[in-house]
Formats: sequence, C-alpha cells, structure tokens
Amino acid sequence: MSRWILGVTGGIGSGKTAVTDHFQRLGIVVVDADLAARKVVEPGQPALAAIAAHFGDRVLDADGRLLRPVLREIVFSDPAQRKALEAITHPAIRETLERELTAADSPYAILASPLLWESGQSALVRRTLLVDAPEHLQIARASARDGVSPGQIEAILKAQWSREQRLARADDVLLNDGTLAALQAGVERLHAGYLQEAST
Repeated sequence: MSRWILGVTGGIGSGKTAVTDHFQRLGIVVVDADLAARKVVEPGQPALAAIAAHFGDRVLDADGRLLRPVLREIVFSDPAQRKALEAITHPAIRETLERELTAADSPYAILASPLLWESGQSALVRRTLLVDAPEHLQIARASARDGVSPGQIEAILKAQWSREQRLARADDVLLNDGTLAALQAGVERLHAGYLQEAST
C-alpha cells in the first residue's frame, strides 16, 4: 500500500472514537480494526469455519454464529488456545484492513486499532497518534459508557500495553483530559499537518 496511513490508538476510555469521529467529519476515511475483527468471523467467512474446526461446535450458536463469551473464556484461560485463535484471525483481519485502506479515497486514511502495536498492525501505517488520558479518567469513562465495574476496566487496562509503553512508541500524542471542544481543536491542528505530510 502506497497511501499515507495514520494509525490511531489509545487505551480503553481514552477517547479514540471521539477523535476518529472528528477526523471523519473532516473528510478522512477511518478503517476500524475492531469492525474488521467482527467481519472476519461472520457466518460464511473462512475464519469462522476454521475456528469451528479447531474449537468445536461449542463456540457456535444454533444459527452458526460465533458465541464470543464461550470463545473468550476458552482463549483467556489457555495461552496456547489464544495463540491458535490469533493464527486463524490475524491474517484474515490484516487482509481486510489492507483492502479497506487501499480503497480509501481521502487525502490520507486512518487505521483505528486499540492494539496497534501489540497486533503488529503498526507495520501498515506511516505515523502513529496516541489518544492519551490519565488512568482515573479512562476508568471513569469506560465504566460509565459500558456499565462495567471499575475492577473489570482495571483488568482490561492491565492486559493492554501500559500508558508509558504507548507514550514511548507514539509519534504524536493527543491528551484528552479536557473538553470535547479542546479535543476537536487538537484533531484539527493535527489534521492540517497530516494533510501537508500526505501531499509531499
């Protein structure tokens, strides 16, 4: 892929969606890794057939759809099973992302991925933008949004890269600890720079 691609990432509750929504309002195509991950396991997709072949019919409902909670329980209790699942899904996800990014018709495109570095998807992008927020804000936002206990949010945070690891790897950082208007102004400032960089 020769197009100029920005990778946008951030921990749970950091405000990634608010940021990518504003980039979209500015005319930039956003390709979402989470949506790609859902698409590749829809009925009729080769990845779903491979998952059923490996894990058995217990991971499918009566309509042949993936039972995510059942699969999640299996893979999070056994690292070898998680690796087996990733070996099935990661190539399919990457292929979907590459296809959608190549088809993007904006001056540059965005790959939004919560696990940009951990998944190796950062290899697809020219520059990375971290949406950053203090941990107490992440926990408060995510538990209010998802109706999940702060304890569960903390467990998710521990499973992801630390804030320090992300800050050390990011090319650009957008701190989201204020108002939505301030966040959107930050997006617009970065967007002007990215337009310039993508056109050279």
